[in-house]
Amino acid sequence: MDRRRAMQWLLAATATTTAASTGIRNALAIPWTSAGSVVQHTPVPKGYGTDPNLSKLYKPGDLWPLTLSDSQRASTAILCDLIFPADDTAPSASTLHVHDFVDEWISAPYPETSADRQPVLDCIAWFETESQKRFQSPLAKLPLEKLHTLADDVAYKAKSKDLKKPCADFSRFKFVAAGGFYTTPEGMKDIGYVGNVPTVNFDGPTPEALKHVGLL
Repeated sequence: MDRRRAMQWLLAATATTTAASTGIRNALAIPWTSAGSVVQHTPVPKGYGTDPNLSKLYKPGDLWPLTLSDSQRASTAILCDLIFPADDTAPSASTLHVHDFVDEWISAPYPETSADRQPVLDCIAWFETESQKRFQSPLAKLPLEKLHTLADDVAYKAKSKDLKKPCADFSRFKFVAAGGFYTTPEGMKDIGYVGNVPTVNFDGPTPEALKHVGLL
């Protein structure tokens, strides 16, 4: 998938929301119960206290318990790379640890981030379940073309009533993943965002401007 198509998915996600690597693919298997359903791992943080010290470096899990299990984090990395694959202008999302951002985001005990926890978890579970049901394969071992088949069903408008919630959940997942990708230096560069950097030399206000405000 090229980045143009990924951006189409992102725009579709933005329009439908109300708020704001190969190595990883084969790294871990997905946990299943005897009934064939996905094992969920959803610890609930207990409050958030005061704001963190922003001059300190924190390790994952230092501020609040993380939500994703190892297998869920591997699936998240796969979906992030599906949305933002490597190309000639930027590395893949997993290379930039966007999946870790997603885990931190949905684990943070703030109202906005907490609201995204269940849709993201349900999105991961849907992809894992459909991978098993349709292709008898864990998501971590699913070939890319078959992963595209699953994603195409929920990438845009739901194709059926049964896909309405998975489509909404994937839209929210894309929204969170995009927030992680495009706040990295590589993601900003990918879309040409310059930020607080002067684009021309500035020698100060003109004499006319200074005279206008009574400073000349």
